[in-house]
Amino acid sequence: MAPEITSIMQPISHTPLEGKNVVLGVTGSIAAYKAADVTSKLVQAGAMVDVIMTTSATEFVGTATFEALTHRPVTTGLWQARSELNMDHVALALQADCILIAPATANTIAKLALGIADDPLTATVLATEAPVIVAPAMDADMFASPPTQRNVNTLVKDGVIIAGPANGRLASGLLGKGRLIETHVLEGLVRQAIGRHGDYSGRRVIVSAGGTRQPIDPVRFISNRSTGKMGHRIAEAARDRGADVLLVTASDLPHPSGVEVVKAVTVEEMRDAIVPSSSEADLLIMAAAISDFTPAQVSDQKIKKQGQSGTSLSLVEVEDFMPLAQGRKLVKVAFAAETNNVEENAKAKTAPKGAAFVVANDISEPGSGFGTDTNRVTFVDSKGNTQLHPLMTKLNVGHAILDYALPLLTKH
Repeated sequence: MAPEITSIMQPISHTPLEGKNVVLGVTGSIAAYKAADVTSKLVQAGAMVDVIMTTSATEFVGTATFEALTHRPVTTGLWQARSELNMDHVALALQADCILIAPATANTIAKLALGIADDPLTATVLATEAPVIVAPAMDADMFASPPTQRNVNTLVKDGVIIAGPANGRLASGLLGKGRLIETHVLEGLVRQAIGRHGDYSGRRVIVSAGGTRQPIDPVRFISNRSTGKMGHRIAEAARDRGADVLLVTASDLPHPSGVEVVKAVTVEEMRDAIVPSSSEADLLIMAAAISDFTPAQVSDQKIKKQGQSGTSLSLVEVEDFMPLAQGRKLVKVAFAAETNNVEENAKAKTAPKGAAFVVANDISEPGSGFGTDTNRVTFVDSKGNTQLHPLMTKLNVGHAILDYALPLLTKH
């Protein structure tokens, strides 16, 4: 029998857009002020951001705002030379890993659809081979108009990613579909576009997240303290590495962009979403805190107080459905949130669940409990080998899980 091996790992520091070049186009919409927040978030994610502003955009926001955020010059004219060999739009087009236009007006969308290149932004898009994301922002009637819809459909056929617009209150005071979509969605789409050819490209990954809720009556339920942060970060990490991701979540957290999301609140809903989908998946990561117990009986009416000093609730164990998830090439990863004997309890879960390894953490340890942005985990495989990880962000824990699982996938 081979001896058990314990490995102590160095912390992973994975910045989603580290070293990547993003060109951000800002056009003349009232939503141009929101582009400053988009710029800030992309820079925080590690990207080198070059901003191109149309003349109309500078009427809403000054170039100094973006230069302060990016520490790079802003392009506003076709004849700004960035090098001795390339005109500005050519240089930016060649170095871009992704082009995001947010906000995009109806006028700019029309130019892109027709191949017009009469300003730095449209010329850069025409000259690039990088993925292009267009986030429309305009009056609802303008977006719904037949010409704009024809132009949007043309861009989609050309391979452009159309992000939004969202429904909500518009600058006109009216309600409708025309708002610029949220910054976190745009950042996620950029990360997905840049990572589309990553080491998980072509692989189907299923991730569960959040704490399930088992009803007692129409008002009450039993649950746990899981917020779903860990599962959502794993889904984002897989998306960033090119995976086709299905996130089955009980959480109320915002849905990651670029990820297929199924809301499943109860154990039964989660089972029904995961088990049938597993047959064609490559990797199943069960990060959800699945209820171990459920009420023996569920009342269809609210249970009233009886004026007694106490009452009782009968619970029964919930059947673990993870063994039911089967696939010809499926690799399964389980989670174990423990308060004592972490490694022993994790090892005991590998065989019953059919897991290649278990991600275990001590929820009583500072920074590793529910609701935190960090976690300290230990990987325990079916042979008892352990891999100890230091405290890291949950996104980096997600990448560590994917790193550990990748060699296992190549064996299938």
